[in-house]
Amino acid sequence: MSKQYPDVSLGEVHESVDTTATNRPVWRRIFSFFGPAYLVSVGYMDPGNWATDLAGGSQFGYTLIWVLLMSNLMALLLQSLSARLGIVRRRDLAQANREVYPRPVNFALYVLAEIAIAATDLAEVLGMAIGLQLLTGIPLIWGVLITVLDTFLLLLLQRLGMRKMEAFIIGLVFIIGVSFLIEIILAKPDPAEIVKGFVPHIPNDTALYIAIGIIGATVMPHNLYLHSALVQTRKIKRNKAGIKRALKLNFIDSAIALNLAFLVNAGILVLAAAVFFKSGRTDVAEIKDAHLLLDQLLGSKVAPVLFAVALIAAGQSSTVTGTLAGQIVMEGYLRLRINPWMRRLLTRLIAIIPAVIVILINGEDNIDQLLILSQVILSLQLGFAIIPLIHFVSDKKTMGSFAIKPVVQAAAWLITAILVYLNLSMVTGQAADFFAEPGHWFGKLMIILSGLIFIVLLIISIIYPLLKKRWSQVQVQLHPEATALHSLEVPAYSTVAVALDFSENDQKLLAHALGQGGPQTKYVLVHVVESVSARIYEQDSDDLETEKDKEHLAFYAQQLLERGFTAEAKIGFGSRAREIVRLVNESGAGMLVIGAHGHSGIKDLLYGETINTVRHELKIPVLVVNL
Repeated sequence: MSKQYPDVSLGEVHESVDTTATNRPVWRRIFSFFGPAYLVSVGYMDPGNWATDLAGGSQFGYTLIWVLLMSNLMALLLQSLSARLGIVRRRDLAQANREVYPRPVNFALYVLAEIAIAATDLAEVLGMAIGLQLLTGIPLIWGVLITVLDTFLLLLLQRLGMRKMEAFIIGLVFIIGVSFLIEIILAKPDPAEIVKGFVPHIPNDTALYIAIGIIGATVMPHNLYLHSALVQTRKIKRNKAGIKRALKLNFIDSAIALNLAFLVNAGILVLAAAVFFKSGRTDVAEIKDAHLLLDQLLGSKVAPVLFAVALIAAGQSSTVTGTLAGQIVMEGYLRLRINPWMRRLLTRLIAIIPAVIVILINGEDNIDQLLILSQVILSLQLGFAIIPLIHFVSDKKTMGSFAIKPVVQAAAWLITAILVYLNLSMVTGQAADFFAEPGHWFGKLMIILSGLIFIVLLIISIIYPLLKKRWSQVQVQLHPEATALHSLEVPAYSTVAVALDFSENDQKLLAHALGQGGPQTKYVLVHVVESVSARIYEQDSDDLETEKDKEHLAFYAQQLLERGFTAEAKIGFGSRAREIVRLVNESGAGMLVIGAHGHSGIKDLLYGETINTVRHELKIPVLVVNL
């Protein structure tokens, strides 16, 4: 874990996709913009959405398809605003919040964002576990525990690059879409009745409740953080024409991706309507029931298998984007960066623990209640992401000519009011049932207290940006204005330290070190003995490895002396990073040259992160040579 002061979102992949290259065909430059919205779209088809779609289709047939379409249009507007913030201001939503709101409010918003991400991951864990159980028959608790194994998937994808990650997610989305397309073909729905479903109509109060659930589960808070950062992976021309072009192409990207998500959700609802509603099974609301009945009602073994595969793909794709969102909110709000594998592991454990506890105590029957709980938690967080976003993209002082027009502002605020109202209605309905039960005074008191805090924080998020004047002074450009380079003094290092590992790379390291010095420079050759004896006895170690390492280091120093250089050998014992820092400080070196073997992820866990530790401990320049 380290304290960072990054100017950019997702620094590892920031502007890693160049859209400005003129030596490529026009179609390739256009397609280089496409990708971020597909990572966002998986949040709209994650396992948490399946229950509401299944309930809507099984109970009311095709009647509520129009609700899916309306919620998709809402999502398209909000996601386009998120992308606009990232493209124009080069800030993600977390960074923008940090610049505007006071520290206590920012901390509260950070905690809420982390809770939302944990709730999202809970839905992914349960969805994947249920999918694995349906596909293989393993106990649900084993399926939950197996989901830990995808912890390092994101590390691999990030190492392969942004485009490879996007291709992986698009591949999973394709699997989900094809699975439901085949199932719909098998179900043979009535096209005329599907078309009628696009006419707005609410049959009764139960349908209204399900419609609220569909809309409430559509827009997720972490997607707004995510989209504002992902668009910054594209390197664009920072002039008015370049920004305008980026906004246009990203809107097209969002429209295509979110419409694909709409088709998937509509496919789930249509499948439920054609199979369950038509056969009189209007009680299907749980994923397991739907899987079981597909086999019975369609008379095909393929349909339930495809259903389970799609469920696993939905959970797996969403878990990758949830981790990215977690990285964005932590770095944006706290300016704190931890290792990606640790970030993934912590998020996954927070999701797994409540799932395991519920399964152990109540068994597998009530597991869908956890999915509902995750959606309720997400509903509560939504306003705290949307309201600041609208403030930011409406401000002409920071967005310039790219601030949204009054009509768009009105539409955005109307959507926000609808979403917050519907989500609050759903949550208060759940709370009312709890208050109707006798007893539980402590729980009821906590709900009242949480409700008051929620209302106060919501008011602050609305009012504070309107009252705050300082935040509008934030400049649109990422960096301060360029200044004249009056004098550039080239440093001369009297002492250069070199960390050697006694491999074929030593010559390369020494050559780079010699390139940093001059005729009077002294070169300090550093090596750390890591044998068991060296770790225990340190300087008193007298094993064979210690003696050979001393001889090896002295031999290097002697060769440099014979070539006319000043050289000194220093050997350490035990912890590699700690000893390199100690020896370099003792030598008074002005620079350290050290090699990097290029490993990351799980190898960092096994071998340690020497370079990062050394770089943070030393106060001198560190030249890292890729070996």
